[in-house]
Amino acid sequence: MPPHIQKESRGLKIIVVACHFWGFPRCCNRLLSLGLTIFWSRKTAKSNKNQTSPSLEELCRRFTLAEIRAATKNFNRNLVIGRGGCGLVYKGYIDAGLTPVAIKIFAPTSDQGNREFQTEIALLAKLRHPHLVSLIGYCDDEQVMIIVYDFMPHKTLRHHLYDTDSPPLSWKQRLEICIGTARGLLYLHEGAEHMVIHRDVKTSNILLDRDWVAKVSDFGLSRLGPTNLSRSHVTTNVRGTFGYMDPEYMLTNQLSVKSDVYGFGVVLFEVLCARPAVDTGLDDEQQCLAQWARQCYEDGSLEQIIDSRLIGLIAPDSLQGVCEDRVQMLV
Repeated sequence: MPPHIQKESRGLKIIVVACHFWGFPRCCNRLLSLGLTIFWSRKTAKSNKNQTSPSLEELCRRFTLAEIRAATKNFNRNLVIGRGGCGLVYKGYIDAGLTPVAIKIFAPTSDQGNREFQTEIALLAKLRHPHLVSLIGYCDDEQVMIIVYDFMPHKTLRHHLYDTDSPPLSWKQRLEICIGTARGLLYLHEGAEHMVIHRDVKTSNILLDRDWVAKVSDFGLSRLGPTNLSRSHVTTNVRGTFGYMDPEYMLTNQLSVKSDVYGFGVVLFEVLCARPAVDTGLDDEQQCLAQWARQCYEDGSLEQIIDSRLIGLIAPDSLQGVCEDRVQMLV
């Protein structure tokens, strides 16, 4: 592991231990400062050996359509646990009913869906990290496009922040989830064989396992970063989710790790505010969370943005530091 990554990893561990012993509110500003540091650290040289792309079947387990039908009880609608732009996600059981899994089914007639299907399998089959969702396998029988993942019992981070009957996440849980997400993104940017830019960092793409450990998911829009160390970006069509997309990327088509940093900054404000990144039901100046949070920070009215359920749990000086660091991610 390169020395600068080792140093950052040690620093992150120190912050985690300090939060445990000193209390989370006192360490919030340090945690977010660390997040800024690790995301803007320079990428070290990596091997760029030419390799023949393996077939999907060489990368991971291939399921038959019959196995997928059995796992989902013939695509029983009662087992649907999610819906997205690509299609439906089912809960299923494989290995004689012993292993719960999440089964994502892509829309069959979408060229975009086919690209995302291929991209996600190719990337996830090579990426292994405690804070990335794990790929189990896929199915492409009869022209279907299906991906099988580990099942995440606690759903998405978004599910626990707003529009839900679930008990609110504690401040400690929220920070632990942020730490996990930061570790996962740092691995994509610095720890993998080639830099990976997620391109769709948002609360609905952060899953929570049975122990509330954060797992970054949904790599269909991901891109490999620049392989030439003299370049900081790749030029590509703008893709992502409105409210989370880096304005510079939207204007220039230049995608870099800063685009993921911006999306992560919006996620951090969602965690603090417990409101969506975009809410068209609010007044015009409040509809975009990133813009509203920046304005509140500049006006010195930070109390307007905090989730009311967190009032009294965060010291004022820590809140100031947290918001200052998060605003910097949105610049």
